[in-house]
Amino acid sequence: MVDRAGATVTTAEVLTEIEWTRALDAVSTARAVIQPDGDCCNRLGRVSTWRHRLMIFRDGKYVWDGPLTGISWSLGQVELRAQDVSVWLDKRVPHADRTFTNVDLSEIAEWLIEDGYAPDDPGHTARVVDRAGVSGSRSYSVGIGQSGDHLRQLAEAGIDYTVIGSTILLLPETHMASVGRLSDVDMPDGLEVAEDGDSIVTKWIVAGSEASGAIGTYGGVDPHYGLHERYVEMSEITDSKSATEAAEARQRVSRVVPVFVDTQQVTISPEAAVDVPTLVPGWCLDVTSSSTCRQVSQRLKITGVRVQETGGDEDTPGTESVQVQVAASGAEAA
Repeated sequence: MVDRAGATVTTAEVLTEIEWTRALDAVSTARAVIQPDGDCCNRLGRVSTWRHRLMIFRDGKYVWDGPLTGISWSLGQVELRAQDVSVWLDKRVPHADRTFTNVDLSEIAEWLIEDGYAPDDPGHTARVVDRAGVSGSRSYSVGIGQSGDHLRQLAEAGIDYTVIGSTILLLPETHMASVGRLSDVDMPDGLEVAEDGDSIVTKWIVAGSEASGAIGTYGGVDPHYGLHERYVEMSEITDSKSATEAAEARQRVSRVVPVFVDTQQVTISPEAAVDVPTLVPGWCLDVTSSSTCRQVSQRLKITGVRVQETGGDEDTPGTESVQVQVAASGAEAA
């Protein structure tokens, strides 16, 4: 646990449970259960939500960081709940009027992040892995809307983001770099393959701000799925070209029924060709599986990671469970 000023408040001398996650285009969470003793108990009695951060290391590698958002003290244990550093953007609003005209979405996203943290930065870094390759025009006004909501709306228009430690990574939706390979032998307890039919949209209609009258459409009748139309309002869009770009980006990832692969809370085999700290949403895994009736053999995007570990006791050793979720939407299928 680290203070906003950077000083270490305390470490978990007896850590009985821990769980940390990573998420694509969303805030990730973490949870730690500590059995306090001696001076550690006194220090844990003084930790406070939003004042202190939870930092997690796995085999000495820095894997997760974020402010405490919930604490429970009970007999013999303290439970800490935290969310990653991007949760601060849900507590912030734009601090300046800003209009962007036909610029890459990564530039807009980077401004939203830096503006959100500008008055009070608890510690963050924003890094553009690669430009979105999608341009647009947007307008933001002081005090209107939450910065986190604005960022998530951008993520629906052609850019992805994820948080690793205290760094917010921005990358294009078409980012397809692989960090490893999984096959049935790497998932001895099986997996689940699922289609999400509710996510199919073959034609998008995007309306911009009321003042601009901007509207854009993209897509139409699909020869396989038929016609599935969706209308959405994005008040920060200021011209029809940007509305059309946003409609095209949305249609690109929703034009086929997404296929999800979930390892069902099993421990990925230690011999698997993946390094857990490198399992970052937005990057991909090459997955080959014939263990279900729906066979899979393709590069799939990581959408979520969940790591859980228990400390065990004198009679039972602790266990670690590594769960990864990957998905193929229109962008990955292409």
